[in-house]
Parts: sequence; structure tokens; C-alpha cells
Amino acid sequence: SLALKYHPDRVPEAEKKQAEEKFKEISEAYGVLSDPKKRQTYDQFGHSGIDQNYTAEDIFRGADFSSIFEGAGLGDILGRMFGGDFDISAMAGGARASRGSDIQYEVEITLAEAYTGIKRSIRVPRHEFCKTCDGSGARSKNALKTCPACKGRGQVVMSSGFFRMAQTCGQCRGTGKIITEKCPECSGHGVTRVVRNIEVSIPAGVDNDSQLRVRGEGEAGSGGAGDLYLYIRVSDHPVFRRRGAELSMDLAVSFVKAALGGEETIDGLREKVVMKIPAGTQSGKVFRLRGHGMPASPAGGPDVHHHDHGDLYVRVMLQVPENLNSRQRELLEEFASTEGQSASGGKINSGSFKDKFKRAFK
Repeated sequence: SLALKYHPDRVPEAEKKQAEEKFKEISEAYGVLSDPKKRQTYDQFGHSGIDQNYTAEDIFRGADFSSIFEGAGLGDILGRMFGGDFDISAMAGGARASRGSDIQYEVEITLAEAYTGIKRSIRVPRHEFCKTCDGSGARSKNALKTCPACKGRGQVVMSSGFFRMAQTCGQCRGTGKIITEKCPECSGHGVTRVVRNIEVSIPAGVDNDSQLRVRGEGEAGSGGAGDLYLYIRVSDHPVFRRRGAELSMDLAVSFVKAALGGEETIDGLREKVVMKIPAGTQSGKVFRLRGHGMPASPAGGPDVHHHDHGDLYVRVMLQVPENLNSRQRELLEEFASTEGQSASGGKINSGSFKDKFKRAFK
């Protein structure tokens, strides 16, 4: 756009003076052309019609500069030209009400809570409008006087030659009022610090660094309260490891069950899961239990395929008994003999491991 082309910060130093003049002309032209009534006057009478019917301040009142000057840093440029800080919103017809600041709050939950979702009450410190003065900051209504600098408009007009711009009043900060006697409760600030209990809903599937927004629960502001942002921390689980919607775990299985086959019951995050162990399962074998992982996160994800849940990966770890009684040792030695080896080792004969194991214990 022309505003960006003649942006004083985007041209060589030698061209900066000329760019500033162009920038001023573009601003004035847009102020006229964006208003149908002003444009009609200009079309009929030209510059003289504008000069006779409108002050420089009138030219900019009501114009929305956000589109043409988006990314141009108009407030910064005009601040350098005229001095002070410029509020571009003042050009749209008055000092814009200030929205309250956002609040960030960290919430730690367990993996089981992340699986099911949870409602939790949290204590959030924040600023709210003072109940004694209703946010005015004054002891009484009589303690509020019209600002002498801006005459209650909340703006002052800065001039540089033909170019004039409305600027938020620095004395009253755009309120148009001056406090002559401060509220004893808030010391004239208009807000007090309180701690509120807020119930928040944390959806199923949230992960570490998930961000949730609770609208209107931030700091108070004349233009509306800010928002509360929750940053989720999911604590580590003693059994399950998580990667997105996928869960993984190690499962200790006796060498007898691994050899003969059977079933194992896993205590899941919400319910028990029965897993079949095929005969001859080796240590380190990983089984995939479809749909038994975490629910899909609120934002979704590529690792969710089955009924909006990820999968559970179970790695079998062979559990060898540390202490054998005499009968158990005798049976194992007998089994070793069917393998064609002694307990200390030897040649292994061919044949099914499962069948040999069963024959040894008949």
C-alpha cells in the first residue's frame, strides 16, 4: 500500500523528509475519501470546500485507519512528528475504552484426569472494579472534575503545519475527568485486588502445554474484562508413558505364561483391559491394543484413529523367579533335559518349545 511505500522507517535516510510529507498527505486524503459526506464535498468544491467546511481535526474524526495503515506503525510515526504517544483509536471518534489485561494460570492434573476430563475450582488473584467507588477512583461523584487540559473530551489535538491529529490526553489518560479526592478503598486506582474461586472445565485429551481460554475472567477494564488463560501440566504416571494420544507401558509376564500362553489384566486409566498372551511370547515383544490410548485432544491429532482414541502399546518383560523351591527346580531341570541340555547348558534339540514345556510338567 502507499502507506507502507512511504513509511518513513522503510526509506533511505536521504528520502525520509519527503516520505514524511507524503505520509501526511496520504493520511489526510484517506480521512476525506473514507467519509461519504466529506468525499461528496470534495467532489463538488475541491480542496476549498474541505478547507471552508471542516477543520483539520474534523477530517480525521470518524475515519478508520486500521485497514490502510495496518502494519505501518502510524501511531509511532505520528508520535515522532508531533511528540508524545498517539492512540490511533482516537481518530475513530474518541478515546477507546481499555480492555482489561489477560491472566495466565498454570494448572497441574494427573494423567487419569487428562483421560476423562475434569472440572476444577481454582483460586485466581486479579483486579476488579472497586465496589466502593464503582471503578471511578473518586471518593464521591463530586470528587470528579472535568479535565482542564482536554475539556472533558479525553483527547487533545496536536498540530504540525496543516496537519493535525487527536491524541489521548496525558493528564486524564483519556477519561476526561480529574480526581480531586481519591477513594480510600482503592487509593484512586478504581480497582482492588481480590482472589476469586473460578470453576473451569478441562476437556478430555489435554496434554502438556495445552492452552485453554476462559473468556471474561481476566483483569477488569473499562472496555471489558480480559481473559483467563490456563496452561495445563500433566504429571507423570507410574505405569503409563504418553506421546500425544498414544500410551505405552511395560508388562511383567511370568516365563511359564509366556511359554504356554494365557491372559493378563491391565489396570487402565478408566477400566480394566484384558490382554491375550500367545504361547511362546518372547521378552520385549510389543503388543498394540487398538483404541485403548488417550482420547483425542481438543485440537485433534494425526495419532488418533480408533473411536477418537489413540492406541496402547504393551511391551512384555519376561519375569524370571529369583527363588525356586526344590520341586520347581526339579521340574525345570527335567525340562532342560527334554531340551537336550543340562541346567548348565548344552545342545538344543529340535521341536516345539511349547510342546516340550508341557511334556516336562505333565
